[in-house]
Amino acid sequence: MKHTADSNAPSMRPRRSATIWSRLLRYGVPPVITIGLCYLLFTGVDMHEMARIIRTECRFGYIALALVISIFSHVFRAMRWRIQLNALGIRTPLGIIILSIFGTYAVNLVLPRLGELWRTGYIASRQRAPFSTVFGSMICDRLSDTITVFLLTLLAFVVAQPQIVSYLQQNPDTYTRLMAVIASPALWITVTAVALLCIALWRRFPHSRIVTALRSLLSGIWQGFAVVGRMEGKVLWLLYTALIWGCYFTQLYVCFYAFPLTADVAGEFGPTAVLVCFVLSSLSMAVPSNGGIGPYQWALMFGLSMYASGVPGLTREYALSFGNTVMGCQTLLLILLGILTFVLISIDRHHNKPTGDDQCHVPAKSTDNVSD
Repeated sequence: MKHTADSNAPSMRPRRSATIWSRLLRYGVPPVITIGLCYLLFTGVDMHEMARIIRTECRFGYIALALVISIFSHVFRAMRWRIQLNALGIRTPLGIIILSIFGTYAVNLVLPRLGELWRTGYIASRQRAPFSTVFGSMICDRLSDTITVFLLTLLAFVVAQPQIVSYLQQNPDTYTRLMAVIASPALWITVTAVALLCIALWRRFPHSRIVTALRSLLSGIWQGFAVVGRMEGKVLWLLYTALIWGCYFTQLYVCFYAFPLTADVAGEFGPTAVLVCFVLSSLSMAVPSNGGIGPYQWALMFGLSMYASGVPGLTREYALSFGNTVMGCQTLLLILLGILTFVLISIDRHHNKPTGDDQCHVPAKSTDNVSD
């Protein structure tokens, strides 16, 4: 037995090493990015001036209203996801789904990208549903957001084209660097080479562990999307999508009126300026960081800089004060909702075990023949 254990030891070391490295990349990189961006964010900033702006100029009533709107966006997201889960035969109380959404954002503050896996596991465990089925619906939920952000980005480029062109003309170095990256042959050669390599590995090693896991993931994603096409309540699903993103946009719009100069930006340039900042802040959430802290403020600062020439006094300190206030209050709300969520989940586990209609009705063997 000793010989057998010793012979297996070398094969275990690479696997353990790979696990350690994957965990370091998953949980170590986001905090490094967050800290690094925050360090650059505050470098050269007059902290006393920023504190003065927040203390004397911020109208926190608008911030409070924006936070209420953000809670509604979470509720609408839960209502949208419930339609997908019901179509898959996973009958889940709306309150439980709302808690899973609150918990997702709270977990992402600590461990980015783990929140989605947590809510998948929570719903699958509570409703005794197949993890892959719930995961597919969650992937669909997130990819629908990606498509929405893409469409909003195109809209922002169309409606804000004059401001974007004006900003690039005022900052020729930025325009030159941007065009150099886009026109770089090395960029397109690298993208093409990576795509061809992925295709070659996919065909050469169809039964490898990575390819098999990827096939399973794509199958779950497809199942999640397929159910949207055949489920009842498609119109309501689209309505909830519009309400979710309408809440997000309205939330930021309201925040603009919390500070006099950002209110001037909204008043002079209209919803277009808010849309530009909104799209940039939405894109910043793709950066792996703790709850978007760091990238979000950078995005708002960059968006406001496009309109700074038309609003005297809109300095970097002022834009940073705005960004930090919005992000700070939103983060505080997510922490409070997270605490409430995990307290209620603990109570639910003790007193409300899944029975009857709250349990999943998906067949144990397969989810391919789920009826509408």
